[in-house]
Amino acid sequence: MGIVLTQTVVVIVAAGRGERFGKELGPKQYRLLAGTPVLQHTINCFWNHENIDAIQVVIHQDDLELYQTAVTANEKLLEPVFGGASRQESCKAGINAVKSDKFEKILIHDAARPFVSAQTITNVIAGIAEGNGTLPATAIADTVKKAGEHGVFHSTISRDGLYLAQTPQGFLLNEIWDAHAKASMIDPHGFTDDAAVAEHTGLSMHLVEGNKENFKITTAEDLCAAEEKLSMNSAIPDVRTGSGYDVHTLGEGSSVILCGVEIPHTQSLQGHSDADVGLHALTDALLGTIGEGDIGSHFPPSDPQWKGASSDRFIEHAVKLVREAGGVIANMDVTIICEAPKIGPHRDIMRETISNICGVELSRISVKATTNERIGFIGREEGIAALAAVSVSFGMIQNV
Repeated sequence: MGIVLTQTVVVIVAAGRGERFGKELGPKQYRLLAGTPVLQHTINCFWNHENIDAIQVVIHQDDLELYQTAVTANEKLLEPVFGGASRQESCKAGINAVKSDKFEKILIHDAARPFVSAQTITNVIAGIAEGNGTLPATAIADTVKKAGEHGVFHSTISRDGLYLAQTPQGFLLNEIWDAHAKASMIDPHGFTDDAAVAEHTGLSMHLVEGNKENFKITTAEDLCAAEEKLSMNSAIPDVRTGSGYDVHTLGEGSSVILCGVEIPHTQSLQGHSDADVGLHALTDALLGTIGEGDIGSHFPPSDPQWKGASSDRFIEHAVKLVREAGGVIANMDVTIICEAPKIGPHRDIMRETISNICGVELSRISVKATTNERIGFIGREEGIAALAAVSVSFGMIQNV
């Protein structure tokens, strides 16, 4: 399952020292917000978004231990890289880290904005085009005054056409990489956001709708406001569990296919496809998390095109549907029930095979086996069965 060029990566800039937040409080991105570090909240916004394929965090070189303690690994998260002396240099370091033929689009986001909405992320990605970056923003609603010396107001500025810029800001990766390279030769520290870098080097910036809750935590007061927001708008993780069961009879043959692995045996499993009960059970479990029926409704055994088909095609289809629905697979667990063959010697290669087919970390996949104690049709070695359970995260849901 190779990475295609249309993938999108987000660079989260978390290398700042947070001078306005207060040195004695430590970097704001690692402060707890409702019991979870601000940076983890921010990562979750992108981890749960179906159109984000990878997350690259840029950290200060002194914060590696803080980062490792604060952040939970997930399948989208790349190893962190170290930033520079300014936000501009840190952004450039993040862009350099992901510059390859794997990604076409890139978003760049402030770690201290933990409330960016899924819709804002979608808007930013959708607006990216050749020669054109995207900038989420909200219109200024208050009257704007200009003050002179000693804080005396001397004029009112029309708020028409004035907006408050937010992140993430989106670009074609190659274009913003070139823009940063050019900008660093002019001024390596003076550009305050990537839109300014893009504009200075000739790229146009297209305005897309942001969300008002996407404010930046800059001061201790901002952190209090964020705590209040979460307490007023509490949510719970939307984690769904699906289960699956499959069984096939044994008949003439010299091997069985279980969890994508062919194992020599005195018989073979009988079925319209390759009769892989392990992958079939996992497929049903995945479909169960999104209410999409069972394997037979997607691949009818009456359809001759599936005769002898490899079951990796079925589970790949289920994984695709889950991810299109916004799900992130957290765990896959399958138990094979048979008297023979022995599963233990093949367990690791089975886990690796499932990991490769589904694009899920090996540590999140479990393969177990048990006998039926010589009871029933399985005990008589007339068939093999499998049970599966899958957990999938769909972000957060309102706790009402």
